[in-house]
Amino acid sequence: MNVRIVIDAMGTDLRPVPDVAGAMDAIRNLPQQPRIILVGNETVIKDELAKHRPTSTEWQRISIVDAPHEIAMSDKPAAVVKQKEESSIHVGIKLVKDRDADAFITAGNTGATLAISLVSSSAVGRIKGVKRPALAAIPRLWGHTITVLDVGANTDTRLEWLIEFGLMGNIYSRDVLKVNQPRVGLLSNGEEEGKGNQLVKDAFEPFKQLPLNFIGNIEPSDLITGKVDVIVCDGYVGNILIKTFESSVKKTLTSLRDELTSDTRAKIGGMLARPALRRLRNNIDPNKFGGAPLLGLNGLVFIGHGSADRVGIASMVAQAQNAINANLIERLEEGLASYNGKQQHESP
Repeated sequence: MNVRIVIDAMGTDLRPVPDVAGAMDAIRNLPQQPRIILVGNETVIKDELAKHRPTSTEWQRISIVDAPHEIAMSDKPAAVVKQKEESSIHVGIKLVKDRDADAFITAGNTGATLAISLVSSSAVGRIKGVKRPALAAIPRLWGHTITVLDVGANTDTRLEWLIEFGLMGNIYSRDVLKVNQPRVGLLSNGEEEGKGNQLVKDAFEPFKQLPLNFIGNIEPSDLITGKVDVIVCDGYVGNILIKTFESSVKKTLTSLRDELTSDTRAKIGGMLARPALRRLRNNIDPNKFGGAPLLGLNGLVFIGHGSADRVGIASMVAQAQNAINANLIERLEEGLASYNGKQQHESP
């Protein structure tokens, strides 16, 4: 199956250079050979594509949809819902809504993407029964892939939303990432039952009753220990967690590179250690994590960092392919409908 994936060519901070380069890398390197739809300023996209010299065969898998308006990172989500309706985000999401594409990926404005997905004329809306979509980060560390949600879609979170996050994160981990019986944990400031803020304390007993492999409270350090597969938290805490982790990784890699090029002796040592360092970078580089899916939408939407490079964009395409192949929307619908039906049946 040739999946159709829309890439927002106006998304990254250095648009459209990484966006178009990542699209070409996906076309040339991904085994499933996706069809790519680039949305944005048509003239700018064509000029950038020309630098990559697509073959006639590659051109058959590329299409461009003009979107002359541009949404900046500084634009307020509420303002762009009914404005800039010819922006790359509006146009890209509408392609998914109209079933002219299977997924949309962007490294643009997160709040605007969520708002347009939910309440604009282009909106895909929510899966039936979902109260609040969640943004799920998917870091991969030393061969262990984790689903962390919410990481920013909902700053303040209610208990019933947190339960939905746990159910959706479990389905994503199981069906897309192919983790057998994902271990689900609540992010807290201690492993013991009774630790955490009031939301975490209130969630502990309900999570024990969910059809999940719930392992209890986990700490931030468990992001890298391999103890847990799905980390559930509110969007405020999750956003801080993932940003702190990613910035720490980037700083460590940059500092290591600087030290290994600081003098002749260090350069010699760096040359000898290069294969090991390359493996280390591949295991922890945030650019290889792909994007964050907005789980709970009635359409596949992935959001990456504005600083994403071509590797990050291509990784998002691969991530979207996996979600399409897993029939993620259908799996989420089934899982949430089953849970909600059971809750209604057990209600007095």
